Amino acid sequence: MRGALGFLTPLGGASVPAPRTVRWFPVVGLLVGVAVGGIWRGAEELWPPALAAALAVVADLALTGMLHLDGLVDSADGLLPHLERQRRLDVMTEPTVGAFGVVVAAGVLLLRWTALASMGADVWLVAGLWMLSRTLMVTVLTSVPYARDTGLASAFRGAGGGVVTVVGVIVAGSVVGAGVGLPAFAVVVAAWVAGGAVVALAWRRLGGFTGDVVGAAGVVAETVGLVVAAAKW
Repeated sequence: MRGALGFLTPLGGASVPAPRTVRWFPVVGLLVGVAVGGIWRGAEELWPPALAAALAVVADLALTGMLHLDGLVDSADGLLPHLERQRRLDVMTEPTVGAFGVVVAAGVLLLRWTALASMGADVWLVAGLWMLSRTLMVTVLTSVPYARDTGLASAFRGAGGGVVTVVGVIVAGSVVGAGVGLPAFAVVVAAWVAGGAVVALAWRRLGGFTGDVVGAAGVVAETVGLVVAAAKW
């Protein structure tokens, strides 16, 4: 648990990635989601919905150390332009940010803020989606080829993720359902498909995933889930 917390957030201290760590990813996602949702709920008691939503977005960035957003930016810069495979991988390791990364990050943050601002604060929705996104990460880490010869995320290879995936999806879906009711099925499916699409694109263009792709898939899954939940059901 501490290892997963240290890997996915600035909390828990430094940790060495290990295959057994991934089983705790959904739990960490649930905890981060409860915290973000709680901040959203509390802020809505004090400020207008737009500001409360902005505080929730900022809280998420702080609690994740912007790790997943950084993965989204690097993935956009590496996957979206017309480049050769090795050049894509090189771009994703560069410290600079390109136009694709800036535009995608701005668009995703805008969608997250707008979706939250258009709904009443719902701790269960956020907790469930954040748990689902980390469950997706487990699925990718344990079942998709790694695109590099070595790397930080390669340490999780060999972990059995089947049971974690099944349990994580069921629990996350139930938690989302506690918040939005019947639309939960559409929210969960849309989130999972959207995150999976990011991984599929990486698989096609890189031959597998990287740590950045895992983070990007999680952020996209959460964002699409929020957008679907904000629909006029």
